[in-house]
Amino acid sequence: MNNEQHLKDLQKSYSLQPLNEESADKNPFPQFRRWYEEAVNSGIPEANAMTLATASKAGIPSARTVLLKGYDEGGFVFYTNYGSAKAADLEENPNASLVFLWKEVARQIRITGRVEKTTTEESGAYFRSRPRGHQISAWVSKQSQTIPNREHLEKEFSRLLEQFERKDILLPPNWGGYRIIPTEFEFWQGRDSRLHDRICYIFINNLWSISRKSP
Repeated sequence: MNNEQHLKDLQKSYSLQPLNEESADKNPFPQFRRWYEEAVNSGIPEANAMTLATASKAGIPSARTVLLKGYDEGGFVFYTNYGSAKAADLEENPNASLVFLWKEVARQIRITGRVEKTTTEESGAYFRSRPRGHQISAWVSKQSQTIPNREHLEKEFSRLLEQFERKDILLPPNWGGYRIIPTEFEFWQGRDSRLHDRICYIFINNLWSISRKSP
């Protein structure tokens, strides 16, 4: 079987519930909450995994998977190392997109917006809630920097584990959160014959405008 035939065989039909302008919430945040909770309740592993797409000042794109750690009508929050490649992009170009793909229920949500750092208080509160090993890893990792080998990481982890023994682990100065403040949402529901539903929200004049796009 050649690669082209193999890819054709991956195509599928969807016979799931529709998404339309009448059934969708007029506000995208409750609509997100409904779909997110349904994804979690469906047993989808790591339903909070999302693709984060950024771009440099020169417009060079980059994408990676991060984990959603909180959301409300103020935005969607994730945490990272402020010395990472994604942080460098966001410093130059504070706009980003998120994609949640839940293929088990044939749903996708795309969110676009501007990005700001969380406060030190927010970052510290989340950091203290992490398992102790995760806290130490935040100190160990110089994210996106080249290192000689795996042993380098493990030695540094052991050193810090001993250093912090019986001590509170403080928030690293180069670690914290980002909040994506949405200006656009797109909710995609797979449908039969590939006539998928795409319901979109755009924030204009302090109001959410809802529309449908062709699949």
